[in-house]
Amino acid sequence: MTVHFERSGAGEPLVLIHGIGHHWRAWEPVIPSLARHYDVVAVDLPGFGRSPVPQHDLGMPSAVRALSEFFAEQGLDRPHVAGNSLGGAIALELAAAGLARSATALSPAGFATPAQVRRALAVLRGHRIGAFTPTPVLRLFYRTAFGKAFSFGRLVTRPSVLTAERALADTLALRGGKGFARVARHGRTYAFAAASLPVPVTVAWGDRDRILLPVQAEAARAALPDARHVTLPGCGHVPMSDDPAAVAAVIQETVTLASHVS
Repeated sequence: MTVHFERSGAGEPLVLIHGIGHHWRAWEPVIPSLARHYDVVAVDLPGFGRSPVPQHDLGMPSAVRALSEFFAEQGLDRPHVAGNSLGGAIALELAAAGLARSATALSPAGFATPAQVRRALAVLRGHRIGAFTPTPVLRLFYRTAFGKAFSFGRLVTRPSVLTAERALADTLALRGGKGFARVARHGRTYAFAAASLPVPVTVAWGDRDRILLPVQAEAARAALPDARHVTLPGCGHVPMSDDPAAVAAVIQETVTLASHVS
């Protein structure tokens, strides 16, 4: 399976996994910091960004299998992984399967009640509908503070830091994410079920997350008592944008924990 990726830096391999409707550029704010220490590989999940839609289903097992195959193709032997939202859940599943050396999950899916899942998917579907606004209109809209706040205010707490180019690129990625509907359909019933994880794991949640609400952090804490649980003050659902330094630090701390148990 073809998986598009961007790679930079040197050191232990670290794979970055975005959320539903996003693309590898979700991690751009933290990549320069991480690439000073690691071989950073930011992927486009199958059906998103520049990775084609596979013929098989796009449920969690197929996502884990696709990344496992990608690891093998790229010679990545149990890399460290970090993911956001859907990507956070995938990071945890990779750790549970013994395919990762450590996992950092930022606001991971899999710990919501059915009602919370329906609400989150409704919000995200609304964002996707808006993404089909004609591109010239979006380009003008994102030159204004109001346009960025209107479109990204539920995803990040500081939409003003997004450049117009970045806002447009993220919107076009959401529009072009042909795997969105199929992944969302599987997401309605997905729940993280592993009782324990064999490697160091950090679950970090923005205390201003408006997609996967912070109350879900408590559900994650109850489900994974042996993991490290961190609150990201002032961060929304995509904390890489809101506080890149804090996110990079959390990931580095998790990787360091793995080196102590190797």
